[in-house]
Amino acid sequence: MVAGPCGLMPASPPLLPESSMTTPARRSLRALRPLPLWALLIGLSLLLAAVLEVVHVSAALLIGPMVAAIVVAAMEGRLAVSPAPFLGAQALVGCMIARSFSPALLREAAREWPLFVAAVASVIAVSVALGWILARRRVLPGTTAIWGSFPGAAMTMVLMAEAFDADVRLVAFMQYLRVLMVALVASTVARVTLGHGHAPMPEWFAPVPLMPFAATLLLAFGGAALGHVLRIPAGALLTPLALGALAQDMGWLQLTLPPWLLALSYAVIGWGIGLRFTREILSYALHAMPRVIGAILALIAICALLSIGLMAVSGVDALTAYLAMSPGGADSVAIIAASSKVDVPFVMALQSARFLLVVFTGPSIARWVAARAQSAPETA
Repeated sequence: MVAGPCGLMPASPPLLPESSMTTPARRSLRALRPLPLWALLIGLSLLLAAVLEVVHVSAALLIGPMVAAIVVAAMEGRLAVSPAPFLGAQALVGCMIARSFSPALLREAAREWPLFVAAVASVIAVSVALGWILARRRVLPGTTAIWGSFPGAAMTMVLMAEAFDADVRLVAFMQYLRVLMVALVASTVARVTLGHGHAPMPEWFAPVPLMPFAATLLLAFGGAALGHVLRIPAGALLTPLALGALAQDMGWLQLTLPPWLLALSYAVIGWGIGLRFTREILSYALHAMPRVIGAILALIAICALLSIGLMAVSGVDALTAYLAMSPGGADSVAIIAASSKVDVPFVMALQSARFLLVVFTGPSIARWVAARAQSAPETA
């Protein structure tokens, strides 16, 4: 067991044999008590998140704390995030995602649903094919390669992967590497094509309307509890997401989440994932990185080719088609689209449609593809 002020959790089992553990000369935080360890983790998280924000990295508020936690865990700092705050953070993120499902996006998707289905299915098919190749070549184990390859909604895929017994650490490694690479390529394409700015900094401590905020918290935590009671996989995330989208689109509730609370939620999720890393799993991830990067670059290139077909069929401009077919993350695509001269509702409707299809079909696809990849002869 590992300890911290948030509670107790079982330590993650090492992916590789204990014999791969190394020499006493390596630096270790094992001797530090929990309080100074948490202080170190929080300080390093703030530093990394600030640096990533300055250079406009997508999902900086999650990636910074996750990388900080990986560093602490790899140096044998014995901390963990207990289930209650981890599930609570998922519930708040579910409500945050629900805010993006506006009636305008749903109308856009419904109006051109055959085109949307074809576009979404093509990106998912390419992603799953690449995941199958990684799984068959034993680059990543089990369903991990499939979950890591799913396009878009990186945080959701990581959290759902854990509920379906994939190695959440390697899924996170692959998903957030994709987020960084896709965001870099998409922003470069937009800048070269039209030139665009960056999203404005949020007002961290702006006044929040009390009643909508309280109702949002009640829906988030109540939905998470309901998902737990009903044993819904990833229910802490998906139940508040579904209830929040329904309540907002029916006009019953304006989902209200201040930026500081979302930042804290991102940090808790980043810590919850990062603290499960070990030196062995980190070594494994670094060993797999060249082939994973190759798969991500192939995905980006194929999606760019698919965007040419989308442009021809739908009549949208080239940058709109490229961003619509970009394999996530949706948040970085939204920022780029909002600051460029593109059809934003079209882009976000297609991104949202893909998110929903992956959420509903992901578990079945992952199990089906992984079973066939594992039954195939091993390829060098």
